[in-house]
Amino acid sequence: MFFSGAPSVMSENKVQRSMADVEIVPDVIPIAPEIMLQVEFPSGVKAELGNELTPTQVKDQPTIRWDADPDSFYTLCMTDPDCPSRTESQAREFHHWLVGNIPGSDISHGETLTAFVGSGPPLSTGIHRYTILVYKQPSKLMFNEERINNRTAIRRELFSTNKFALKYNLGTPIAGNFYQAQYDDYVPTVHKQLGIVIDTMLKKLRN
Repeated sequence: MFFSGAPSVMSENKVQRSMADVEIVPDVIPIAPEIMLQVEFPSGVKAELGNELTPTQVKDQPTIRWDADPDSFYTLCMTDPDCPSRTESQAREFHHWLVGNIPGSDISHGETLTAFVGSGPPLSTGIHRYTILVYKQPSKLMFNEERINNRTAIRRELFSTNKFALKYNLGTPIAGNFYQAQYDDYVPTVHKQLGIVIDTMLKKLRN
């Protein structure tokens, strides 16, 4: 989903400070962006630099806005570093959405590498930090990643946003935001959609 418009004015330091406070830096990226990405879900809720939302509220693909150059290409990534939990993050990161070659800020015309799925933090794993970042590409790119649809968890885990950015010479993200979420009664629906048997996954990760 897409609509045009510049992000709201915000102190550059607030985005960086918020990401540092919850250790998105360094858990996801080494350097935080200066600009707040605008993230609004169809339910009406917005990501606000770490506010807590529910998986029910964020189950559908959000609208993303940033101040884009219409003649440039961008990459969007949404990821959870707390897989299966923040204290046991053996599967860090589990990425929820990855789109490259976005012309300007028109995500609908970008190249979907990993289809969007909503947040699915397992029961009793506490708060998860869902991080959304945008990178400005040096040019239109040839991505050699295997495409991932929205019906599987395979190849979503053990992702590294930073390694992906280094691989494609994306540099530092130009804008970002994050929200936090923990289990609610919608999560089993997400797990069923992705074919996750959570007890089996947790046992595998802990062995």
